[in-house]
Amino acid sequence: MTGFGTAEGPVGGTRLSVELRSVNHRFFNPSLKLPSALSRFEGDVREHLRQRIARGHVTVSARVVREQEAATLVDEAKFAAAASALKALQQRHGLDGAVDVATVLRMPDVLQLTRDDAGLDAATVEELLPVVDAAVVALQAMRAAEGARLAQVIAERLALVEQAVARIAARAPERVLAQRERLRENVEKLAGGIAVDPQRLAQEIAILADRLDVGEELDRFASHIAAFREALASKTGEGVGKRLGFLLQEMLREANTTGSKANDAPMLQDVVAIKEELERIREQVENVE
Repeated sequence: MTGFGTAEGPVGGTRLSVELRSVNHRFFNPSLKLPSALSRFEGDVREHLRQRIARGHVTVSARVVREQEAATLVDEAKFAAAASALKALQQRHGLDGAVDVATVLRMPDVLQLTRDDAGLDAATVEELLPVVDAAVVALQAMRAAEGARLAQVIAERLALVEQAVARIAARAPERVLAQRERLRENVEKLAGGIAVDPQRLAQEIAILADRLDVGEELDRFASHIAAFREALASKTGEGVGKRLGFLLQEMLREANTTGSKANDAPMLQDVVAIKEELERIREQVENVE
């Protein structure tokens, strides 16, 4: 699921800003961009995130918050050494011109910028993780809002599935009766006026009815839909994405079995509609934590 979270806090001798961005991914896939002084804590941060985020490609960025512009310092010892070396070269090779300040300042290491992350050298993981956790809280709040909208979309798709299942349940008895009458008519035509054993015919009709019966599949389908709705509305704070994915697989299995038994155009149309909606739901569930 997509989301963004940011937080600031004291780490070491400075102030650190942490940003978390997440996009849809079937699994937890972190990407860390920490200051070099904090790279030793990457494993701790990765595990901390793993315990709080089940799915998503999560990018973590941390930077030092500058309270003032970095100062430029002149290393006077290196300045003097560079000036002396330049003058010696000038005299040795008989070069014209003067050795000015600008020339000396361009020499390596004469000018130095103060490090704004110097305080991170003494940072501890106990200081870093609370800042990361605060950013996770902000990220989860945004993901929760998106999840609520996503749950509504999925619930609407699930209602279409339930309606199609209800149509199949209403059509199933009619389909059995129609098939029974068709079987009786076909037997009479093939018999050509010859008397047919009614007991044998009744037995064949019973076999046909059993082969066409989808009652068990529809009962299990209804149970899966109820369990799916319950998981979708769960307020426990635990991840439900994997459970929803499992229930979708079970519903697809029941849809396939119902389709193989249908032998009826209207029922097959509803089975196809169910499978289409289940596929749309599956695409959304892959983004649900």
